[in-house]
Amino acid sequence: MTLKRIYIATLLGLSSLAANADTLKQVYEAAKLKDPVILKSKAEYDFFKEQVNESKADLLPQIGFGLDANRVQSSRDTSRYNYFGAGFDLTQSIYNGTYWQNADIAEKQAVQYSAIYGYAAQNLIYRVAVAYFNVLSADEAVKSIEANKRAVQRQLEQTQQRFDVGLIAITDVHEAQAEYDTTVADLIIAKNTLANNYYLLRQLTGEDVKQVTYLDTENFQATPLEGDVSVWRNRAIEHNLELHSMRIAKELAKMNIDLAETGHGPTIDFTLDLDYDDYNYDDYDSGSYAAKSATAGLSLDVPIYSGGSITSQVKQAQYSYVMASQDLVETFRSTEVSISSGYNNVQASVSSISAYEQSVISSQSALDAAEASFEVGTRTIVDVLDATNSLYESENLLANARYDYIINMLQLKLSAGTLTEQDLFDISAGLSKQTNEIKKTDTSS
Repeated sequence: MTLKRIYIATLLGLSSLAANADTLKQVYEAAKLKDPVILKSKAEYDFFKEQVNESKADLLPQIGFGLDANRVQSSRDTSRYNYFGAGFDLTQSIYNGTYWQNADIAEKQAVQYSAIYGYAAQNLIYRVAVAYFNVLSADEAVKSIEANKRAVQRQLEQTQQRFDVGLIAITDVHEAQAEYDTTVADLIIAKNTLANNYYLLRQLTGEDVKQVTYLDTENFQATPLEGDVSVWRNRAIEHNLELHSMRIAKELAKMNIDLAETGHGPTIDFTLDLDYDDYNYDDYDSGSYAAKSATAGLSLDVPIYSGGSITSQVKQAQYSYVMASQDLVETFRSTEVSISSGYNNVQASVSSISAYEQSVISSQSALDAAEASFEVGTRTIVDVLDATNSLYESENLLANARYDYIINMLQLKLSAGTLTEQDLFDISAGLSKQTNEIKKTDTSS
């Protein structure tokens, strides 16, 4: 495993490898074949690669051949004859600055769209992971609220029983009922979010996802980043493909200035024409004859004045260069922001996971204490309900913090330009053996 693959492989615990634990990988493999964004980017790359061949065509000989056969009869005289002609022509550009510059631009554009396609491929890895973990996060929320609902329902039943025997006031029953009703509403919203996230995942592949695999929390470790943010900035400067494509865009803008200036230059062409003409008259006296001709020459074309059109094109190209330069500056700065924020997000995720783990422990202790105090009458049902809700909320926040850590790590590597398929495969391999079948979600409670 290379240094570029650190963190994610270890943090997920590769000991949980299983034959059915590669669902994330399967979704990604399907997305590579069916995601319209990546397919469009690939087509754009192929388009500009093919333009290289087209641009070089003007530098090669242009050859033509033609045949002509006619029966001619004139009404003004009695001449009648058959005509047959053949012609061959060749044109070869000796010097044309526009042709050469177009060829260079086409090759540079192909390189640019190779970088754009490469970034789209990296971004697909990130988009698949985000969509997949959004489903997991939403499903975790549903399970957490369902557990909270069951707990609140038990508390409601117990409260009703205690009220029936006169141990508590009706107010506690109403409080428990209100909390239960709120939980039912929360569950409806959570199920709807899960359904929506499921369809967003399906958008990448056009296929239904049958199973998802969950994070192996027993082997999960959120590892802090080594070094400072400058290490990641330097990686981005060297490897970020979006930034690389904008550098090429600036180079292309400069080349387009040179292209516009070629309009002032001369062009030289070599031409060769070979012709054969055969006339066969019906009149014996007129007979028939054939003629052959060959013409070769050089043509020089020097533009003198075009109404200021070429000068205007040069100025437009210069303005485009300024725009491309500023686009590069903007992309560079946004990349710096993405690296800095991504680095901070990863480090914050590590700290938040530790904090939420402690929060779950504290919330469980608080719930145990609240239930014990409620039994002896020193705490109210509201305290118990609040403690119950706090526990399940802490568990849900902890699950989301773990998912956020993974996504933040992928986002940082995407910004640095070092994100690879293997990163996603390591995540997929590190998911738990536990699977859950995804069905058409019922948004009712």
